[in-house]
Amino acid sequence: MHILVATDADYVVNDVTAALGGPDVSFTICREGRAVSGVVNQRTPDLCILDLQIGSKGGMAVTMDLRLDESSGNAPTVKVLMLLDRQADVHLAKRSAADGWLVKPFDPLMLKRAVNAVLHGPPAPPAVTDPGDTHDTAETETVEEEAPVAG
Repeated sequence: MHILVATDADYVVNDVTAALGGPDVSFTICREGRAVSGVVNQRTPDLCILDLQIGSKGGMAVTMDLRLDESSGNAPTVKVLMLLDRQADVHLAKRSAADGWLVKPFDPLMLKRAVNAVLHGPPAPPAVTDPGDTHDTAETETVEEEAPVAG
């Protein structure tokens, strides 16, 4: 897997590469938002991790540029995970059509889960019933809906 990390903060580069690094993972580090589109066209990453601030251009603007280039056929489709500074910035990620976002600070497990959700979709919900249970679900719901008897 190839990941493009776009940020001007060394600690973000360190946190991302430490959490996601491995023998089958390569990284391209881009420290200027204006250069991201060119880097994506040179070597299409499996995932772009964009910080909210990348030099003189923010992650929202970079994501919007990638989406516009993609829609016009001038760039490949790439998955984008935005790293946000605060919960209030979530609307920026949504407006820019990012595939996912994560609010800093984050731990390695949170980052891995976010990357997995962006690349493969959200995890399936856990099973609601026990496979060994022979009760009919509708029957159980009806019983639970009955009013308790006082007495």
